[in-house]
Formats: sequence, structure tokens, C-alpha cells
Amino acid sequence: MDQNRPVLADPQAHPEVVDAFLSSDATEQRHTLGTSHPDRYNPDSWTDEFAHLSRPGQREIQTALLYDYRTNVALYPTWQDWLRAHKPPALIAWGANDPSFIPAGAIAFRLDLPDAEIHLLDAGHFPLDEKNDETARLVLAFMDRHR
Repeated sequence: MDQNRPVLADPQAHPEVVDAFLSSDATEQRHTLGTSHPDRYNPDSWTDEFAHLSRPGQREIQTALLYDYRTNVALYPTWQDWLRAHKPPALIAWGANDPSFIPAGAIAFRLDLPDAEIHLLDAGHFPLDEKNDETARLVLAFMDRHR
């Protein structure tokens, strides 16, 4: 997200960041960058997303969402306090090659949930698209252990 830091301060002052995020290339890359199996992706995934992002009003909505990312980090202490207090069972199936949410983000859950099951899958941002069988096995096994 480093290249997007300016939009966090003032998205209106940096339309080029929003343009890049909403571009056809960036939309495709959200699905395919870091994937170990690009052949498992249906191109409709990104062409449909791009068609949606190109609709009237989406630029404003996406700009607001990008701007709102700045609140995530500020809320981490609240979320972390809740996790430590409630200790919910947690299964974290994460794309090890995700360029947006790097593996350190998954591993960080251990600080608040030492018993969390963390699986770094050989996948990009959408592990369900390329590791669906493996993810399903993890979910089913997790659910069996936590009935």
C-alpha cells in the first residue's frame, strides 16, 4: 500500500492513484499477481469486477474506500483487545504470495490468538480461486474440531 499513501491523506489531491487502482490492468493483477496457478482463474473474475468498477458512481465509492483504509490501523488495538479477551477459534488461510496483504499480516494473528491455525497457501490474493480444494479441507477439518 506504500504507493497509495498519498490517497490516504487526501484522495482528491491524487486522482492518479485512484486511476491506477481502477484500471483494467490493476483489476486483473488483483486476481493474478502472485498466483501459482494463473490457469485456474476464470478471466470473468476480473472482467466482471472491472465492468462493475467502471459503472457510474464507482469512482467516488472506491475513492472513499481507499481513503477509509487509513482507519484500519487506528482500529487494530480495539480488534486486538477483543481477540485477546474472547480468544475465538481462528482459521487463517492466507495467500503466501498476496502482494496486498503480505504473510506477516497472517502471522501477526499469533500475537493475539496464540492457538490460531495459520496456513500460508501457495496463492495470491484470492486463494479460494486457486486453492479451493485445499481451503475446503482446512475449513471442514477446522469445523470438525470446533463443533
